[in-house]
Amino acid sequence: MALDAALLDLCARELKAALRDCRIDKIFEPTRDEVVLTLRTRTDTHRLLLSARSGSARACLTGESFENPQTPPSFCMLLRKHLTGGRLMDLWVEPGDRLLFFRFQCTNEMGDLVQNVLAVELMGRYSNLVLTREGRIVDALKRVDFEDSEIRQLLPGLAYTLPPKPAKPDFFSVSAEELAAAACQKDLPVADALMRSCAGVGPVVCREAAYRALGEGAHLADALSEGQREALIAALRAIRADYEAGGRPCLAADDTGRPVEFSFTPLTQYGQERLHSFDSFSGMLEAYYCQKDRAERLRQKSKDLQKTVKNLHERAIRKQAARKEELAQSGRADQLRLCGELLQANLWAVEKGARSVTVTNYYDGQPLEIRLDPRLPANANAQKYFKEYKKKQTAAKMLVKLLEQGEQEIEYLATVLYEVESAPGEQALGEIRAELKSQGYLKYYKLRDKKQKPADFYRYRSTEGFLILVGRNNLQNEKLTLHTARGRDLWFHVKNAPGSHTVVMSEGKEIPLATRNEAAQLAVLHSSLAGGVKVPVDYTIVKNIRKTGDLKPGMVLYDSYETAYVTPEEGLQEKLRLK
Repeated sequence: MALDAALLDLCARELKAALRDCRIDKIFEPTRDEVVLTLRTRTDTHRLLLSARSGSARACLTGESFENPQTPPSFCMLLRKHLTGGRLMDLWVEPGDRLLFFRFQCTNEMGDLVQNVLAVELMGRYSNLVLTREGRIVDALKRVDFEDSEIRQLLPGLAYTLPPKPAKPDFFSVSAEELAAAACQKDLPVADALMRSCAGVGPVVCREAAYRALGEGAHLADALSEGQREALIAALRAIRADYEAGGRPCLAADDTGRPVEFSFTPLTQYGQERLHSFDSFSGMLEAYYCQKDRAERLRQKSKDLQKTVKNLHERAIRKQAARKEELAQSGRADQLRLCGELLQANLWAVEKGARSVTVTNYYDGQPLEIRLDPRLPANANAQKYFKEYKKKQTAAKMLVKLLEQGEQEIEYLATVLYEVESAPGEQALGEIRAELKSQGYLKYYKLRDKKQKPADFYRYRSTEGFLILVGRNNLQNEKLTLHTARGRDLWFHVKNAPGSHTVVMSEGKEIPLATRNEAAQLAVLHSSLAGGVKVPVDYTIVKNIRKTGDLKPGMVLYDSYETAYVTPEEGLQEKLRLK
């Protein structure tokens, strides 16, 4: 569901009460369509999230932590220049529209006080953030030129104009009787008729009004009885009363607990057992969008890296197929040697300028036609066949080694692709980039790339008190297995699939069966087979693990091991994770 004008108005009232006279301390742009403002008073600190993402556009207070890019985007730098230190003087909404305005008193480069207005346009895929001064656009998060829109452009220096409004009355500007009468003139279901008759509220509110008045079932608006019209008017009045009283933040969930809708009035259409009430609209919006946005932020940050690694993996597969084909062709080397031998034995039979010669194959007594280069004498043709034979022999030896290296490379890139897809944040992606640069897959820019503090292993505590460590990426896997773990510690890894190294730190004690089972489940949960059942997991003591110099990071060898088949328990990671 998208934030509608009525809900935005109530959110604005809440924000105004909390943020009035706050000063902007910090500004961040975690992703290309989100801005976070840290605002302070003498006693409180608030974090304001302004999202212009099409599927989750909103403005609310947030308690979520964000990973910010090492280099701030240009719009973030512009906001820092014009808004940092500014005091919030006022905020308001455009009546009946999804436009929220923040007016800040700031100091310009000359030390003069100026008024800057940040317009937050929360209009689905047209959502945007626009900084203006004295009615002129300073810049926009998403610039809109004449090619994008002939009606309204958002470019620096242009006058800021409001987007066109729909030619419908606002839900709260007309009486319930007038709205019901307008809807009942349409040959449509009641909820659709209400949507066509007014602006300012979303489909969920119209469906709620129809449900409260008529219950479930399809009812055409122009076929309602007098009693049904009165019930519809009463439902509209009740919704209006909730709005005028400041709203009752409410979220509806499905059977699995996943949020599906939210509004300023209880959504009785979903049943009371699925409704969750909140103390604030910011809390409601965070509960609805938090998990969805976290996944979207990570998708944006990992998109380019994932594409790069996927291309590298596909290229390695194609190269391997070409090498196998070349090896198959090199199997005909013996035929080249035979042609050379037969030519040397039959030099007398080759006529000058001949394109071929037929000789008797003294191995099987059958005639054999040998192609010749007419520009070369008979002996030179024989030497040419011997040269090609030696070349094919050398190539075959090299190809066997290259095929082995190619299999390792394919397996390695498959693990990196899994790590990118499962990376929890920007720091993990940065470590993967550093690993690929160290292996020569990505270019290294000395001036641009900054060293970052490596993240710690994932840490868990088994129900019997043993510490379980899990690597986050290939470099961490290698560090954990070859440098951190000791000889009697127990090592786990899913069989024949990308995944993290998992080690139970024994501390010289015998590791119980229950702890082994939990470690095996964690190895599955941190692998590409996380959703499987009865997943094979190899395990052995760490002293059985070895590595040769030609292996890629995170790849090890082991011979003595056992295999367990486990199905991960739901919620095990949260249960065992060390806080």
